[in-house]
Amino acid sequence: MIYGYARVSTIAQSRDGNSLEEQTAALTEYGCQEIITEAYTGKTLERPRFAELLSRLQSGDTLVITKLDRFARSTIEGVQTVRELFARDVKVHILNIGLIENTLTGNLILTVFLAFAEFERGMILERTQNGRAVARIQPGYREGRPPKYKPAQISHALELLSSGMTYRRVEELTGISKSTLIRARRK
Repeated sequence: MIYGYARVSTIAQSRDGNSLEEQTAALTEYGCQEIITEAYTGKTLERPRFAELLSRLQSGDTLVITKLDRFARSTIEGVQTVRELFARDVKVHILNIGLIENTLTGNLILTVFLAFAEFERGMILERTQNGRAVARIQPGYREGRPPKYKPAQISHALELLSSGMTYRRVEELTGISKSTLIRARRK
């Protein structure tokens, strides 16, 4: 049996051929008989659907994945998983690398590529943290979502409340919810 595995970190992810649709299309084109999809972080191998798939694989089966980073981001976990699959006589095919063979060379190539995937993940985290640190020192930086309403809109709504209008009526006129108006009034 040829099983395909497609994973995204978030359902909305769609970059560089990583969307579920693109992965599924590539796996179908390869000839996978069953494709398992999942929206789950790649930083752990403890993904429910992936774990279920691993438990179903039998001798002679092939596990096909489009890219190595869809499989594992940790060198140690990735190598251990592939070695366990090799011990069960399961073939592993990473479409952008090729068939990973249970040889010294195959293990070397897998380990090197997994190390690069782990390094890439670390670099992404580092760049994200650095970007946040730079943003925090910028004037006007605010953690979280940007405010939905401009200060002038809030002021206008508060003036309407002060003139005797009810929260419901002000909400109808401005679109600003009662809870937002109460928070603004407290400030």
